[in-house]
Amino acid sequence: MVYIWNDPSEVPADFGPSVVTIGNFDGVHRGHQQVLSELIRTARITRSKAVVVTFDPHPALVHRPESAPELIMGLQDKLEALGELGLDAVLVMKYSLDLASLTPEEFVEQYLVDCLHAGHVVIGHDVRFGRGNSGDLDTMRELGRKFGFEVQVIREFGSEGYPLHDDGGEDRRCSSTWVREALQEGDVATASAVLGRPHRMRGEVVHGAARGRALGFPTANLASNASGLIPADGIYAGWLVDQAGTRWPAAISVGSNPTFDGVSRQVEAHVIDRPKEDVEDFDLYGQTVVVEFVARLRGMVAYRGPEALVEQMRLDVVQAHELLARR
Repeated sequence: MVYIWNDPSEVPADFGPSVVTIGNFDGVHRGHQQVLSELIRTARITRSKAVVVTFDPHPALVHRPESAPELIMGLQDKLEALGELGLDAVLVMKYSLDLASLTPEEFVEQYLVDCLHAGHVVIGHDVRFGRGNSGDLDTMRELGRKFGFEVQVIREFGSEGYPLHDDGGEDRRCSSTWVREALQEGDVATASAVLGRPHRMRGEVVHGAARGRALGFPTANLASNASGLIPADGIYAGWLVDQAGTRWPAAISVGSNPTFDGVSRQVEAHVIDRPKEDVEDFDLYGQTVVVEFVARLRGMVAYRGPEALVEQMRLDVVQAHELLARR
């Protein structure tokens, strides 16, 4: 069981000792996973609790909302991804200007030492924390000596000893930026390689224009406030996970339906391989579902009419079916 605390006051007074790391962990990609696996290993060796301290909202949304990066995943998916790694607890700190005003020493003393009773702090070599991001690795080491905890520095996946190549064949450090770049290009395969799992979105299924149903390809349309970064326009093979946890193969459309002069971008998934007797009763409206992107089949194209679009959709479904069957 992973404890999720939404405020330091929720941490039991006798909790600890702990092995702690801090970060935003947007995407919980393979670089993050490398740090967290070492965190958990150290916790088990020292018979301590493995704890992540993360922030909500993302600090950039507080300091520079006009230029903040799009988040790869929502908080619920981040907590689920962290929980799957074997952590003992996650402390979600409400990020605010008051929290940002703490000096590195004040932050470490109040939260890592007094609250979580850290015996070890596990960090990446480029860690920044405290007022104005003035704290760095050397600062943490100094504070460790002062407060009596050890500092363990971890090389993230994609750096020394853990090569992961970009399209140019060059080694590149796993990062949330790399994931965002890949998704903005529709390259969900690269995004999945960096994440270590398919990229996902989560949202409520809402009523759309019902064009897909009229054409014989009913779709589950995600609400506009769905969490998760929307990849580039196009058609994708992937999965839809319904509220009961059932995974359905799907052909996923991202875009504005140019054949029908659409304007707003939509994410809609057509579930394939449903039993014939289940087709009419398959109602996802109002459910919160997860859509996972496995591979991009093609870009978004404006066809000359519904007939040409339907023919292409048939081909998309066949291709998605074959690709997912191989996976």
